[in-house]
Parts: sequence; structure tokens; C-alpha cells
Amino acid sequence: MVARILDILAKTYPDARCELHFTSPLELLGATILSAQCTDARVNLVTPHLFKKYRSAKAYAEADPAVFEQEIRTTGFFRSKARNIIACCQILVRDFGGKVPRTMEELTTLPGVGRKTANIILYNAYGFPGFAVDTHVARVTNRLGLVNTEDPDKIEEQMCQVLPREAWGQATHLFIFHGRRTCQAKQPKCPQCTVRSLCPWPGKR
Repeated sequence: MVARILDILAKTYPDARCELHFTSPLELLGATILSAQCTDARVNLVTPHLFKKYRSAKAYAEADPAVFEQEIRTTGFFRSKARNIIACCQILVRDFGGKVPRTMEELTTLPGVGRKTANIILYNAYGFPGFAVDTHVARVTNRLGLVNTEDPDKIEEQMCQVLPREAWGQATHLFIFHGRRTCQAKQPKCPQCTVRSLCPWPGKR
């Protein structure tokens, strides 16, 4: 059934993609850390200034924490995000030649980088297979009966077992687009949902 669902969603959202703006793995890393508990739209308002001012991992690593906090303040949780981005880039400079790693194992050693962020970078920056589980992916896959757990790691594991590797990254985008535009948390637009007939969710309207 998952293949049928994804086929329908691909027709519904032909432009499904990463909605964070970036031109390099480093920019995507910073934007993804900032996107925690924040909308991509808000992050995209903040990052143009950052990307112009901080053009390398070394520049972030040497940033004044107090100044950087104010530059990202509107994304929320700005103190921890500033601390993570600066520490992250210090490690990039020290251990990775200033470059963003290309493996899950290396990426998840960085402060503020879990499997979700790592998978986003692997697929969108490097083109490697990666299934990222955010709040939208968790909600949509559960409502559609594809998984029965709220644990992001278990959702990733279960979905990767039923999806071909080459479909992991785009499946993430399709579920996110559906979660943002139709299968919303509080007021899902069930009557206009293109996969409504395949949805077993008891709360379906």
C-alpha cells in the first residue's frame, strides 16, 4: 500500500522538495539546526544574513556567541542553537577540514545533529539515501497506518524496511508536504485529501 500512497502523493505534490534555502552542505547544516521547533519559512528569513556573513565553518567557529544568538533569536531556542552551531563548526574545522561529513556515523557526532538532521543532509546535500522523520512524517505515517509508533528511530527503521533505498529521500518530502498542506495536526483537511480512501485513521473527517 505504501507504494500506492507515494504514487498518489507524488502526483499531488510534484514540487515536493526541501523547503529550506541553501547552496552548500554547510548552509543546509546550519539551516536544519535552526529549523528545530521553527518553521522553514521563518528560518529562510534569518539565513540570508547568516550565509552572507559566515561563509565558512571557520567563520561560524569564531563567531561571537552573544552576537550570533541575537542574529538567530527569532528562530526560538536561540541560545542552544547558537551553542550547537558554533560548537559544530569548531569540530568541522578541527576534525573534518572545515567540510560537512558525508556519513551518518560522522554527522551524528556533531552537536545538535541527530538522525533526522543527518538524513536531511545526506539526501539533500549529497544525494545519498536518507529517510528523515520530523513531526509531519511521524504524524502522517501513523495516521496512514504505515507505522504504529511515535519513536522517530523506529519509524525510520520500519519505513526503510518497506521502501526501496532510492525512494527514502523523496518519500520524506512527500510526507512532509502532505503533513504541512493537508494532514495537519489540529485541523486536517480530510475532505480534500487525495489518499483519504486509503487512510484508516479513526479521526478522519
